[in-house]
Formats: sequence, C-alpha cells, structure tokens
Amino acid sequence: METVSGECCRMCCRPFSQMDEQFRHGDLCNDCVRWEADSEWQGYLDQNVSLFQYNNFLKEVIARFKFRGDYVIAKAFAEQIKSELAKLEYDFLVPIPLSEERLYERGFNQAEALLTIAGYTPTPLLTRIHSEKQSKKSRNERIHVRQVFQVSESVSGKILLIDDIYTTGSTLRHAAKILKEAGAERIQSITLAR
Repeated sequence: METVSGECCRMCCRPFSQMDEQFRHGDLCNDCVRWEADSEWQGYLDQNVSLFQYNNFLKEVIARFKFRGDYVIAKAFAEQIKSELAKLEYDFLVPIPLSEERLYERGFNQAEALLTIAGYTPTPLLTRIHSEKQSKKSRNERIHVRQVFQVSESVSGKILLIDDIYTTGSTLRHAAKILKEAGAERIQSITLAR
C-alpha cells in the first residue's frame, strides 16, 4: 500500500504531486479553496489526514472489507491508525455512521471496525438518515446532497471523525457541519484512503 507522502493540501491531505500546479493555491488544493469559499461550508472541517493513496490495489482491499464483509482486513490498518491517533488531540473518536439499511447489508460499520480493531472505543454521536450509496453518485451529486446526518445531543470538545475514503470531502464536511452546529469545538478526520 502506498502511503500519502510529500507535500499535501493542509486540509484534505491531497498530495500535490498528483495534481497540476494550477489547482494548488499555496497550501490548499482547489477543492478545499472552493469548500472554504462557500459560506455554507466554510470553517467546519479543520483537517483530514489520509493514510494511503487510493490506487487499484487499495480499491480492491477496501471493496473486500466494506462490500464483501471481510472484517478481519481492518487488522491490516490497526498499527497505522494507532500511530496517527497518537499524533492528534481529540476528546471523541466518531466513526462515520451507516444508515440502518447499509448496516444490515454489510453486517458492520467499516469506520467503527477500524477503530475497534485498533483497540479504541468509538463514540456514536451521529446517526445517518438513509440515503443512496455515495459510491453511486457523481462528484456534483455528492457535494450538493442534503444533510445526511443528525446529532441527538449537544456536543463539546474536539472530535476526530473516522472514515474509509476521502473522495470529495462531502461526507466528512456534512458530519463536521452538524457536529460544530451542535457545539463541537474542532473537527478533524482520519481516512484510510485519499
């Protein structure tokens, strides 16, 4: 697996080596500049850290883990997750939730599994309102989807979201937005892949 390395966008961890220079704006990529320029999304997600580059090999590994129910694959990522968590300050580890339908289909939440197998206790602050699979949506559809999460209580402190893949940032930003609106002080995230 190829780790994310070299110069990256300070918000989303996108490697600058994989993009044309015209899409880089200082220490931000074009996508993060656009998210932050939109008053509806500005300032919610403080930073994402991705562990690996999403290539064909990792795509297959994640598909086996996530869609074919190979839960034990989470063990392959445990040490990297522990190492990254040791570098970050947080009060709560919050896995991105699945809808009840997706949880039933898969049998487990892959984000929660990554934390549990690494020896951490997830805090389920979010619930997901049923929606279509993100993987079936275009970039534009992902970005303009209505809020898919809800929070059942007020929140405080520093939240660290956990998810498998950072694609457009829409899922993490939706989660960050509702958590900050509920009182969270700072939102960061860790994803396996970028």
